[in-house]
Amino acid sequence: MVATHSIRVLGRDLQVKSVATPEHVAQVETLVNQKLAEAEGAVPGGDTQMVVILALMNLAESCLNAQKELAEERRICGERIVGLIERLDRQ
Repeated sequence: MVATHSIRVLGRDLQVKSVATPEHVAQVETLVNQKLAEAEGAVPGGDTQMVVILALMNLAESCLNAQKELAEERRICGERIVGLIERLDRQ
């Protein structure tokens, strides 16, 4: 069920709709605010657009790394499954 959640990002109160639990929405809000705060510390002059771009780039990099790790784990699991099936077939 879609619910409306109140969040605060970049000093702005926002209403977002999501099927996620309130706890999950709060976790997303916290992560976004943490990444924005990290980026803000790296951007001289406080240019909001640059802060948001840097935060998005950092999040995208994390996402791509997680996707690569997941693909590698899937590959390893697939190889293990094939090996186990081969062992079962030999017995």
